[in-house]
Amino acid sequence: MKKFNFSRATKDNLWTYGIVLIVSLITGFLLMTGNMSSLMKGLLVPICSYVILAVSLNLTVGILGELSLGHAGFMCVGAFTSAFFSKITQNIITVDALRFVIAIIIGAAFAGLMGILIGMPVLRLKGDYLAIVTLAFGEIIKNVINVLYIGIDSRGLHFSMKDTLSLGLEEDGEVIVKGAQGITGTPQDSNFFVGVILIFITLFIVLNLINSRDGRAIMAIRDNLIAAESVGINITKYKLMAFSISAALAGAAGVLYAHNLNSLMATPKNFGYNMSIMILVYVVLGGIGNIKGSVIAAVLLTILPEMLRGMNNYRMLIYAIVLIVIMLFNWSPKCLEWRDIFMEKYIRPRFNKRVSKEVE
Repeated sequence: MKKFNFSRATKDNLWTYGIVLIVSLITGFLLMTGNMSSLMKGLLVPICSYVILAVSLNLTVGILGELSLGHAGFMCVGAFTSAFFSKITQNIITVDALRFVIAIIIGAAFAGLMGILIGMPVLRLKGDYLAIVTLAFGEIIKNVINVLYIGIDSRGLHFSMKDTLSLGLEEDGEVIVKGAQGITGTPQDSNFFVGVILIFITLFIVLNLINSRDGRAIMAIRDNLIAAESVGINITKYKLMAFSISAALAGAAGVLYAHNLNSLMATPKNFGYNMSIMILVYVVLGGIGNIKGSVIAAVLLTILPEMLRGMNNYRMLIYAIVLIVIMLFNWSPKCLEWRDIFMEKYIRPRFNKRVSKEVE
């Protein structure tokens, strides 16, 4: 007789995977049976992107313990590099799935590389200074793309920061990146099922990193930098590891987001300061360091404003009340005590009864 006893971390991870799987199956069923409104269909891919962004930012804010406000910048890098690749290879790589997979890899790689380049000087800062510098990075990326013009002809790629005429393209040349007008005609390869796969990949990477030796080193840095350094933990290495992985996952979310739009523009709404703050709100309300909470908060806070559109006069009031209730539920000491008592008394015993079973 052998009994399988899972650790608390493993059970929490299984809960996270299970929640995402159940919600995905229900959503997929509603989608295939035609029982979903067009408004909700349009929100599915953005929700998947926001979940990936929230989970990846939680790696930096919750696990590493550094406040970053430039997450939208990494998303922007992944979105535009992948959209540029898909646009120029649209007639070369005719298999949509293959082209999209390569685009995801390229977007994540460029965003991760940018995370390393930015992280090396920036991660020497702490607190508000780090937040200000990462915020500036996100705004710089957005503004550079808005003045960038890239065209292609038989002679190769042409770059300019003035206008399309200064590119000097041949008659059969094509302008790919049009400054503030962005990139138009990107293949719309994103869909809900691809988004769910990327969410599971993101959760697998982040949760396995947290429960690994490297993850424990990263959390030791978060808890006490001096103590971690005194026992031989390489501070720079592990900070860069967490920051670059977070940036790469944000880039993958940007790829998913970009390939859901016919026209991709670097606007303040899509890739500006407000987007970074919105992702941070998901992390804070879901619980800093709580990956499952980030997933739930990203889904609920994206759907809620759209569901309240019919109550136009009271929409923002109800939204604000919900935010306050969620904040109290996640951060109030008394609510945390009640929640733990409820989990220990009702939820965990039933879960343990199902998962921990005896086999011969």
